[in-house]
Amino acid sequence: MRYYSEGSRRRGQADSTTDALARGLGWFSIGLGLAEVIAPRALARALGMEGTETVIRAYGMREIATGVGILASDDPTPWIWGRVAGDALDLATLATGLEGDNPKQGNLALAIGSVAMVTALDVYCGQQLSREDTQPARPLRDYRSRSGFPRSPERMRGDASDFEAPRDFRSPEALRPWTDGRPARVSRTAAASS
Repeated sequence: MRYYSEGSRRRGQADSTTDALARGLGWFSIGLGLAEVIAPRALARALGMEGTETVIRAYGMREIATGVGILASDDPTPWIWGRVAGDALDLATLATGLEGDNPKQGNLALAIGSVAMVTALDVYCGQQLSREDTQPARPLRDYRSRSGFPRSPERMRGDASDFEAPRDFRSPEALRPWTDGRPARVSRTAAASS
């Protein structure tokens, strides 16, 4: 898909989670489509919508084509929005089964609820993909060869050889334990206060 590497994940660029969701929806679409193509009569009977087997088989072919499109495409966004349109068509078709005295109203309500949940997932995925920039991220600049010094270390060597630290930068006398090989003298007032 459009996700390139961990380093290329920036605002507006492809996100691996969204791409994984799109791939999952692609596989789901193929699986659902195969079920609709292989067993349209059983599905129609379970929903109390006998006589719609041809429509169910056609919807199965649409699901398979959409799933293959999602998995084969570098940019699955239009295919995901195609799934949303297909879900709306599925919901409209299922709603026709609510008319009359359908003995399988419970199964039909369950199917409508399931399609509505998948539609919400499709819409979410489509929105996330639509927010992404379809152009690959420009490579990040490589600063590994830079040292942060104004000149090379060889050219700067010895520049600070005549530097003398200011007196207030040096350790206070009381903190120096040894001076010229002998312990530093501590005044009685300093020793009494510690």
